[in-house]
Amino acid sequence: MKEFLSVKNLIKNYGDFCAVDDLSFSVYEGEIFGLLGPNGAGKSTTMNVITSLSSFSKGSVSVNGMDILKEKDKVKQIIGMVPQEIAVYPFLSAEENVRFFASLYGLHGSELKKAAERALEFVGLSDRAKMKPKKMSGGMKRRLNIACGIAHNPKLIIMDEPTVGVDAQSREHILNSIKTLRENGATVIYTSHYMNEVEEICDRIAIIDHGRFVACGTERELISLVSDVKTLKLFTEFPADFDKNGFVSELTKLPDVKSGKTDGNELRLEVSGTCRDFSLILEYLRKRGLPISGLTTESINLEDVFIALTGSELR
Repeated sequence: MKEFLSVKNLIKNYGDFCAVDDLSFSVYEGEIFGLLGPNGAGKSTTMNVITSLSSFSKGSVSVNGMDILKEKDKVKQIIGMVPQEIAVYPFLSAEENVRFFASLYGLHGSELKKAAERALEFVGLSDRAKMKPKKMSGGMKRRLNIACGIAHNPKLIIMDEPTVGVDAQSREHILNSIKTLRENGATVIYTSHYMNEVEEICDRIAIIDHGRFVACGTERELISLVSDVKTLKLFTEFPADFDKNGFVSELTKLPDVKSGKTDGNELRLEVSGTCRDFSLILEYLRKRGLPISGLTTESINLEDVFIALTGSELR
């Protein structure tokens, strides 16, 4: 895959405080890259550096092969920023807002008009083009915020908490829009406090804390760093004289079964995290004449990983 964004040994100091401490990572062309971290971890500072909103102390950053210091103006042309705070003018119409922000990238005339129309259509606001943000719902304002950030057709889009405070329908629309941006060739850096969103749309996820990288990889790769097992609960009816301990010992000899225990009529097995087929286990119970009245699985999720690696919840 082509490396689209490269951050190498990035350091950003504010006086004696080091906000970003020797940070290095790459984002590939056409991927949605999740950037997670507790408040104060250095996420916003890193994004501000990439978008040239903030200087940095040491290191290097390149976008599509262009150094952000040596080719600053060219880099800015291909970056779009969707900030956490809604950055639109309340007394301008939706169309006027989009046209204003797109014009900052040199678009004008018929090209500007078409770009604004495309952006509003993309976020589902074509029929609200003349409406002013002060009359819009929170979800509509969020979608307008996105339209203003993508109207100039950027190749790298940075989205900082784009679904904060929106209803479920608007959230679904925004997430689908981000997937479409990827399908259209854009590269997206995405931050969110909603772990289910990150799990749904991100190809890879990076976790940073205290300005340093803690881990980076796919959701499955991150989970494997914390645990390679999941819990399988089976509900059955053990006969009064049944040797439960011996039975559990037999089960642990099966592929993917690491350990087990019983509690009343509940059989709890720790199995390999990659195990998707429980047919051998179920067949073993049937051969022993044990009926199966229920089955559930419990796996750690991305939030569990985050807390394990950073020692804090994402807030």
